[in-house]
Amino acid sequence: MFKTAIITDELSQDLDLACQIAKEYDLSGIELRSVWGKGPHLLSDDEINEVVKIAKKYDLEVCGISAPFFKCEIDNEEEIAQQYEILDRCIKLANATGAKFVRGFTFWSHGRDFNEYFDQIVDRLKAAAKHIEGKGITLVIEMDPTLFACDATKVAKVVEAVNHDQVKGLFDPGNILWVPGAETPYPDGYEAIKNCMVHVHIKDADMVDGKIDAVKIGTGLVDYKGFIARLKADKYEGYIVLETHYRMKKELSEEQLALPGGADFSDGAIPASTECLPILRDWAK
Repeated sequence: MFKTAIITDELSQDLDLACQIAKEYDLSGIELRSVWGKGPHLLSDDEINEVVKIAKKYDLEVCGISAPFFKCEIDNEEEIAQQYEILDRCIKLANATGAKFVRGFTFWSHGRDFNEYFDQIVDRLKAAAKHIEGKGITLVIEMDPTLFACDATKVAKVVEAVNHDQVKGLFDPGNILWVPGAETPYPDGYEAIKNCMVHVHIKDADMVDGKIDAVKIGTGLVDYKGFIARLKADKYEGYIVLETHYRMKKELSEEQLALPGGADFSDGAIPASTECLPILRDWAK
C-alpha cells in the first residue's frame, strides 16, 4: 500500500507547524522544499540538524527533497556548474534526513522542440547520474510545463535513455494539465511512465475563466478515482505527496508555479491543503 506525505511549504514555512498538521492528518512523511524562507540547498548545517530534530519529534519520514536541480538553461555552463552546487547541498540534506529521493528536471524549454534537444538533455543527465553514484540518493525526474520534458511520455523517454539505476521518474499527473494538447494524465500518462516511476506528486486543476487553474484534488480534470484504484491494483508502495498549488483566495503567479517557495508562496496554503488532506487520507484507506 502506498504512503502519504505533503511538501512542507504547501502548508507553511514554519516546519514545526507543517509537521504538526501533517501528523494531524495521519501522513507518514514530509517532502522538503522551502523551509524558513530558504530553498533546501540554502539551509545551513545547523538548520539541517533542526530539520532532522523536528521530523523525529513528529515521527515523520522525510521522503524526498524537492530540489530545483536543472531548472536552468541547458546551454549555460556557468548555470550548470551552479546546479551541481545545489545538487550536492541537497544530497547532504537528504543523507542527513534519510531521504532517498532528490528531485530533478530537464531544463527551461522556452518553447523549443524536445526532440531537437533530446540528446543534449540525456547527456546532461548521464553526467548527473555519474556524479551521484554511491551518494545514497536517486534523482527523480519530474515533468513540468516550462521544461523540455513537459509530460510523462517525455520524462519516461529521457529516463529510459539515461538508463541508470539512480535516475528514475517522478509522476505528477496534475502538472500535465498545464501543457496544451498533452496526453491525458490518467490513464495515458501513467501508462507511459509506470515502468520507471518511483515517486508521485499530486495536484489537480480545472479550466477556470478560460485558463487552467489549481483546484481541490479530486474536483478537477485528473481522473484520480481511476488513478488511485490503479495504483492499488498495481501494488504501488511508494509515496503519494500532496503538492496542491491551490489557494482559495489568491492565485499563484507563473513565476511562483515555475519556482515555488518562500513566504508569499506559502501564504494561504494551510486552508487549501487542509481541505485536500482528508481526501488524500480517504484515498489511502
